[in-house]
Amino acid sequence: MTSKTIISTENAPSAIGPYCQATQFGELIFTSGQIPLEPKSMEIVEGGITEQTEQVMKNLFAVLEEAGATGETVIKTTCFIKDMNDFVAFNEVYAKYFATSAPSRSCVEVARLPKDVLVEVEAIAYVANK
Repeated sequence: MTSKTIISTENAPSAIGPYCQATQFGELIFTSGQIPLEPKSMEIVEGGITEQTEQVMKNLFAVLEEAGATGETVIKTTCFIKDMNDFVAFNEVYAKYFATSAPSRSCVEVARLPKDVLVEVEAIAYVANK
């Protein structure tokens, strides 16, 4: 029987609510949404959508790495942005992280995100059983 494993790393922000950074079930990794918090200070990075997206992707990839996944093994992302006018700038940063193998993706504008940030990204990835 497959069991659920909680994934946690100090290289990404700790949870600010009743959730974990990621969960592994079998070969699948389900990350929680990552927002632009600097992991050590737990402060929102300064700047606009570009700087916030860069931090979100660093956080996301830190969680994926802890789980044994990579950008190449991400199957699907869901992206939440505060303003669809930021879509092009968001994509410029996002594309750097999935340069060779972009996953399926949904990207939606939302009314509000935790801590009033501009962007949040979650992912589903896979890892080979060890």
